[in-house]
Amino acid sequence: MKPLLLAAAALLSSGASADTPGAASRSADIVIYGCTSAGIIAAIEARRLDRSVLLVCRDAYVGGMTTNGLGWSDTGNHRAIGGLSREFYRRVKRHYDDPAAWNIAKRPAKAPNFIDDGAMWQFEPKVAERIYEDWLKDAGVPVIRSRPIDRSTGAVEVKDGKVVSFRARSGERFAGRVFIDATYEGDLMAGAGVRFAVGREANATYGETLNGVQMANSTNHQFTLDIDPYVQPGNPASGLLPRVTADRGEPDGSADHRIQAYMFRMCLTDVPANSVPFAKPAGYDARQYALLKRYIDAGFRNFFQKFDRIPNGKTDTNNFGAFSFDDIGMNYRYPEGSDAERAEIMREHVTYQQGLLWFMANDPGVPAETRAETSRWGLCKDEFTDNGNWPRELYVREARRMVSDFVMAEPHLRGTKPTPRPIGMGSYNMDSHNVRRIVDKRGYARNEGNIEVSPGRAYPISYDAIVPKRGEGSNLLVPVALSASHIAYGSIRMEPVFMILGQSAAAAASLAIADGKAVQDVDYGRLRKQLLSEGQILDIMKAN
Repeated sequence: MKPLLLAAAALLSSGASADTPGAASRSADIVIYGCTSAGIIAAIEARRLDRSVLLVCRDAYVGGMTTNGLGWSDTGNHRAIGGLSREFYRRVKRHYDDPAAWNIAKRPAKAPNFIDDGAMWQFEPKVAERIYEDWLKDAGVPVIRSRPIDRSTGAVEVKDGKVVSFRARSGERFAGRVFIDATYEGDLMAGAGVRFAVGREANATYGETLNGVQMANSTNHQFTLDIDPYVQPGNPASGLLPRVTADRGEPDGSADHRIQAYMFRMCLTDVPANSVPFAKPAGYDARQYALLKRYIDAGFRNFFQKFDRIPNGKTDTNNFGAFSFDDIGMNYRYPEGSDAERAEIMREHVTYQQGLLWFMANDPGVPAETRAETSRWGLCKDEFTDNGNWPRELYVREARRMVSDFVMAEPHLRGTKPTPRPIGMGSYNMDSHNVRRIVDKRGYARNEGNIEVSPGRAYPISYDAIVPKRGEGSNLLVPVALSASHIAYGSIRMEPVFMILGQSAAAAASLAIADGKAVQDVDYGRLRKQLLSEGQILDIMKAN
């Protein structure tokens, strides 16, 4: 198991390839940077509206997290998912309706994960990727791969508040009438000079209760036993164990620069014929797991809670518990870091996560029954075959977030403040993974930042949250790194919602072109009518 880290390699390469000369220039009505689910759906919508489009990818693959391990969809209320987003999940169901699709493990006698109108919400990564590739081909979308954006000053050309073009690291320029930044990181947005935030706002900023530092509310994925964090137990002078920070807790609700933890969403299997055993990564250091070892010694055993089943004997494996696959506190520099810094952060996450698997399966200090259970699992032989069977994409749960004239915040999600001009809906918990691991006032290890609170309803998402402030980008839409507070983004940031917003962004882009208007001035009445005609859900009470 030796992943090639394709995404990290793309960040460091020029991006040039044989299919296009390095100094070439291309143009289209709508240029989309970022081949996430949002970018793919935006491109398909643009072609449906008879617009020329270019879908420019940082990497060689498409699909973002949907094709890189996040196969157990975080959907919330299925009735809030419409348009092309729902169509994706219908295509998933049609794939698995074919008995031949169940070629590794038998289809369950009572097929799970279906809803009444024929959508399926769990899938294998390779299946999602094939669906996207076929859909893009059928729609006639030109996909330009392995073209990471040049993030140096001036690489995004802006004139009179309007994006003219952006340059890839290969030297190619991409010009358009309207641009869509569909990246998780907001790189095109930032290059265009649009304002953004990183980290957690104070609760007072937007009238919230779950933003900022969250010690009191961080009760899930928390230590359930008192674990000494010092190298010599009871002796602070001996220093802290790895992966515990000396940060002291600021007041709850206060702002900071920190972001929730990243990880790789691993696709694992317990089918021996399709399993690749966990390997010891280069740079493995058992000391990185010393705190976990103490937790185990104290009696913790619940390691396998989030091995969520997807078809063909596979899992979408997520973080669970106080010390798990989330690489807490190791990603702070990622959102604004250089390409080299991001690549190094990705490598560190790989080493940590693969090392944790090796530790759990092989370290003699781990109970024999836990080692045996861990060893029963392996990477999937038929997934990510170009990357050592390891996911190609780091799960960037949150990076930059645009700051527009309207910011989605907790009160909008809860319905205590109105949300103008809806273009889609969300419904998932306001969800932040842990942000850091500190020593509490009693002298024990404690995680901080995890929040899992329902907004209490399916809620509308405003068009004003995907367009920049006036004067900052009159032809730019941002459906992924959109304008939202940290805790509101924690609910919005789900793949089905990104697809919804991608479709709405492309529809708005087409209207802006047709009317010769800034994206901020698109006729919302016309946009709403079009979205409803295409099956988007803008009001849960009126959904079929």
